[in-house]
Amino acid sequence: MFFHLRLPPAAPEPEPEPDPELLLSFSSYLLSLLYDHLTQLLLKVMDEQPRDAVDVIEDMSHDVKRTFLEDEQSTLRDLPQATAAELLAEEQRLLFAQPEEDDREEKRMEAALPNVSEICFYMEQAGVGLGREEMQRVFLALKQLAESHNLLRCRLWGKVLGTESGYIVAEAEYREGEVERSFEESAEEEEREAETQEDEKDPLPQSTYEPLPALAEETLGTGANKCVYYVCKEPGLPWVKLPSVSPAQITVARQIRKFFTGRLDSPVVSYPPFPGNEANYLRAQIARISAGTQVSPEGFFRPAEDEGDEEDEEALNSVEVNPDFEGVSAADMEPLSSWVHHVQHILQQGRCNLAKKTGDDFNEEGEAEEKEDDDEPEQDVGPPLLTRLSQDAEKFNIPPWTVRMSSTLTLQHAVAVIRSNLWPGAYAYSCGKTFENIYVGWGLKDAGEGYSPAVPPQPQNEYPSGPEITEALDPSLEDELALQETLEEERAAEEALEYMDDEDDEEDDD
Repeated sequence: MFFHLRLPPAAPEPEPEPDPELLLSFSSYLLSLLYDHLTQLLLKVMDEQPRDAVDVIEDMSHDVKRTFLEDEQSTLRDLPQATAAELLAEEQRLLFAQPEEDDREEKRMEAALPNVSEICFYMEQAGVGLGREEMQRVFLALKQLAESHNLLRCRLWGKVLGTESGYIVAEAEYREGEVERSFEESAEEEEREAETQEDEKDPLPQSTYEPLPALAEETLGTGANKCVYYVCKEPGLPWVKLPSVSPAQITVARQIRKFFTGRLDSPVVSYPPFPGNEANYLRAQIARISAGTQVSPEGFFRPAEDEGDEEDEEALNSVEVNPDFEGVSAADMEPLSSWVHHVQHILQQGRCNLAKKTGDDFNEEGEAEEKEDDDEPEQDVGPPLLTRLSQDAEKFNIPPWTVRMSSTLTLQHAVAVIRSNLWPGAYAYSCGKTFENIYVGWGLKDAGEGYSPAVPPQPQNEYPSGPEITEALDPSLEDELALQETLEEERAAEEALEYMDDEDDEEDDD
């Protein structure tokens, strides 16, 4: 028999009594909301004054409540952010702004740019260039650059491609007097940097090692620094002036192969170490490409005539436009002998004008000083200006140049196009009295079938080896005892010899 025990139900827990202060504050909050709602509702009724206010009072109350919610919760989407293409288009919009009428007449008289339409047409015939639309934007950007910097001449040098972005390169020349001013400004900047470095020197011991003196840079307007170059990533973006190039940068640039990134301040990690960043490396490659691929029809340029000294080196290394040039037909430009180089060749030392070394001093002007060694090796002399392309040497069993016609069907309207095989991307065209050079490529020279980087040299000895400084092995105990006995015997023999000499002297005195 089982018995079921039924327990009484548990008493419910008493609910906590509400806090009177909390109830009072909540009641006042509700009253404030109700007061605000009624106030807005009455204001709405007074403003609209509907005929049947009693019938539509509920709808109006609903509209008032909705206005409170719209202020806090908005269902509208945020405006989309501007894309990179829209931002670039906004920057390029300024290129199409027309100047005022007074400024327009003055700028017509001083045109620093070539004929844009003509160059675009011939480049299209040659199958090179950047495209009609991009070329138009580029030349508008060049126009803006020439006007803002008061340039004597400005043209599109080309475009250097990069892994992240490319560089549009503009070649320019300053007006008379601007070269000296720019050179003085650069010298002042170098002095400020030197003073800053002296002020920031730490008190740590300084090395007494003095490296060999480096070759000086060629002054602005001569040699590899004859022209100045500006770069930008896209037309409409700010132009950046590239620094001058030094002989050391050109020498190292010949030994390395690096793709450009598109950032001028990025370091150049290579062997041998490059003395500078990507801006310096880009400037060195531009100098090399210009010296090797800037060509023109024979007779278009002639050696510059100097009224002063006929043997002036600067006059011998410059050319001027020949006013008597009558033009050459495209069919006559097919042989390489019809083309010439009109830019100075860069020597092995990284300069266009030879800098001689006498002792520890370098002469920038290439003039012989009083100290001169008779056994000095032969000077590095490159080909002179206006040298024909037919004299260029082959490399990797490949001809350095390739000439073709833009059209073989209508030769009377064709354009002669020449392409560099040593610098892929360098082109030039000629038609009548006009010609132009352009480069569109990666900024690298052809390395043949394969490229082998430079092998690091053997490590140098820390000190000269010789018996006088070479550390000997520690002698053993037997060797030390034998040496000690030998030294004692030699000492005893010397004392006996001295004693015998003293006795002989006493006998002589007697």
